[in-house]
Amino acid sequence: MQAAKELKELIDRLPPELLREVQDSVEFLLEKRARKPKRKPQFDWAGALRDLRDHYSSVEVQHKIAEWRIGGD
Repeated sequence: MQAAKELKELIDRLPPELLREVQDSVEFLLEKRARKPKRKPQFDWAGALRDLRDHYSSVEVQHKIAEWRIGGD
């Protein structure tokens, strides 16, 4: 817990107006970590375009996706 002790010492040296910013940052980090789901990724989308594999190559699909992203036709 050396890191925690060093952090506390640094926080103790901060002026009062910066303590609120530190508190906000710590609360944000805790909330951010709590929001992340702790589950295995789902691949239920796999094979969704199976019926198109005889019509388009993977490169053609990649190019089409790129067009969609930039708003092309």
